[in-house]
Amino acid sequence: MKKLVSLFLALTLSLSLAACTPSQQEALTVYYGISSAWDALMPYNSVSGSNYARMIYDKLYDRLAYVHADGTLSPRAAKSWEASEDGYTALFHLDEKAAFHDGIPVTAEHWVETFTLMTNPACPVLGRGNFSVFTGTDGDGCRVEGETFGVEAEDDYTLKLTFKTPTTPEDFLLDKNREFYVLPTHLLEGTDPAELMELDLWKEPVGSGPCKFVEELPGSQLTLAANKDYQLGAPGFDLLVITVMDKSNLLTALIAGDLDYYAIGGSLSAEDAPLAESSGVTVLEGTVPNTFFELMLNGSSIPDARVRRAIELSLDKELLCEQSTHGLGTAAGSSISPESPYADAAVPAGERDVEAAKALLAVAGYDGRSYTLVCTSSRAGLAALMQQNLAEAGINVTIETVDSAAMFAGMADGTYDMGIASHTPGALPLWFTESRLSGSNNIFHVADLMPYIDRIQAIRAETDPDARLALVAELDAYLAQERPFIPLWFGTALHAQSPTVDNIDYPSASFSNENVWEWVKE
Repeated sequence: MKKLVSLFLALTLSLSLAACTPSQQEALTVYYGISSAWDALMPYNSVSGSNYARMIYDKLYDRLAYVHADGTLSPRAAKSWEASEDGYTALFHLDEKAAFHDGIPVTAEHWVETFTLMTNPACPVLGRGNFSVFTGTDGDGCRVEGETFGVEAEDDYTLKLTFKTPTTPEDFLLDKNREFYVLPTHLLEGTDPAELMELDLWKEPVGSGPCKFVEELPGSQLTLAANKDYQLGAPGFDLLVITVMDKSNLLTALIAGDLDYYAIGGSLSAEDAPLAESSGVTVLEGTVPNTFFELMLNGSSIPDARVRRAIELSLDKELLCEQSTHGLGTAAGSSISPESPYADAAVPAGERDVEAAKALLAVAGYDGRSYTLVCTSSRAGLAALMQQNLAEAGINVTIETVDSAAMFAGMADGTYDMGIASHTPGALPLWFTESRLSGSNNIFHVADLMPYIDRIQAIRAETDPDARLALVAELDAYLAQERPFIPLWFGTALHAQSPTVDNIDYPSASFSNENVWEWVKE
């Protein structure tokens, strides 16, 4: 069987691996598989904004910190940080040893110039809304003329950030760290902001991350070299060759020895675990949830909160979770992760109660109309189970399968009534609700957002831990009452441990960062 697998992979991977030159093959090379291509090598020009693109940027460019799976932080570009007494300002003390790949030291001014350029209204930035947390910007993240921009260099190696609302450095990093990278602004002098994204620089980018650009076959393969001068240490390999391949081939390629590792964290399904173990691959079980499943609801077509709560009561979350995760999940009544410091404020999953659901539907005057439940094809079986659950309470559902982009677009424009979605959870209490219950992203079509916005702003403004926990509990209770979306479960991952590369932090890879400076190729 293994010989057949190897032969199949040799045929399917021959074109991509043939792109490696003989000298590259002789070097100490880590072969890395990824199931979806990056869409740009300029970190502020990603159309998809996907984790697959972020994993590439994470290696070429530097971030302020490294985010561990449990929500703790380690230094990267910043070696330490501190908050002001009023909570509105954070100071990041940068590592003096950090340098761009061309040898120029990275200073606080580079960070300031990067953020200043990205918030220039003339610059065609994608994802600029992330900058709207800083003073001197509007809701779209553009700098406002005449206002002081909240990004300053205190000295050569101290970056000062000022926020619109009280924000601890830790909260900022857990929320935004993966969105911000320092650019080689010394190479951008005299550039028209409107033409920034068209520069040839982004075809052979210069960053300050743990890997350097070597060459690219767009959409297919990217070759990087270890940055031997990276401030956290030189990676224990010479080259990192990242190859795009079908997701179904990743594990078999690892087993056959054609890959040393694959994104995200070498994750594999419970169904594939026996194959991995029988082939000699060690399977590691994750300890921190890396997926959150929700049922998106359309508040315009399902305007009565009693009907939305009836939908939740109709669902057997324990069964759905077991069927999907094979014992690697926990049913949820909240978007707050069970490993979050705010877990005590989370509403429990509760029990299924079909009779209570029927009673709510009767009081709400549900007329038996049919709702459309949309999902990707890989979740059609899950949707069918939901359809059966809902039917037992008298709720009619038709299922439609589309790709992920069409699903989210259809939920956003109101085409669909319900949708099954999954996300990478964060440790912060607002990681999910803040971005989806706002004027700029009202994907649940909530008629009156103010009760949510007021509660969210109160949480962000509160710095006392106990008072903040109480406010989080208040918001979660309100969410349980109104149910603009239905939390389903949190899932943990299984990881296929590389037989050839040591020191990989598998769980943290789910958060779009990988500790490649600590990887060692045997």
